Amino acid sequence: MKFSATVVATSLLALVSAAPTIKAELPDPSKVWVQKIITGGTGCPAGTVSQQISNDRSTFTLIFDQYVASIGPGIPITESRKNCQLNVHLNYPAGWQYSIFSATYRGYAQLERGQSGTQKSTYYFSGDSHQTSTQTDFSGPINRDYAFTDNVDQTSNVWSPCGREGLLNINSQVRITGDNKKTGLLTTDSVDGKFTQILGFAWRRC
Repeated sequence: MKFSATVVATSLLALVSAAPTIKAELPDPSKVWVQKIITGGTGCPAGTVSQQISNDRSTFTLIFDQYVASIGPGIPITESRKNCQLNVHLNYPAGWQYSIFSATYRGYAQLERGQSGTQKSTYYFSGDSHQTSTQTDFSGPINRDYAFTDNVDQTSNVWSPCGREGLLNINSQVRITGDNKKTGLLTTDSVDGKFTQILGFAWRRC
């Protein structure tokens, strides 16, 4: 399977990795691991998400089966937008903060002339009002797979709180607008029927 990258994709990133612009020591990797990932939303209802966590629990990939936005004749307007809320519980040593370094998304866009699509992700920590968002737009006509990587600017990164566990939230969505007399899809279902989301983190001391 091949993907056409709209943004240069990176290789699978370990959670214990520093962003290129940050020169800092890292926490002991043996004390950092993914405890659990909770998902919910119209694009990832129960039983439709597969979680693949590495043996050392330092990286993970989420695969979605029903994350599809669509419009067209006879299709309810509610199908034009789908979302998925991810809650990532990460175990890490006291005295450290972590932040999103990058997230890689893959999917499929099939839009006719007069139709537009959007993939948007918002990152934040529970109990913190700071948020940061990234967005990729598509314009019809288009009919291809896509792969792109969010690289959140380090000056605007959202960091986990010091002194308590930081629950990372990622609220993503796919949305289509425009001519609903034609069929259009913006989906997290790539050629092999899967959508992949790969996460990495940056670290600093409190």
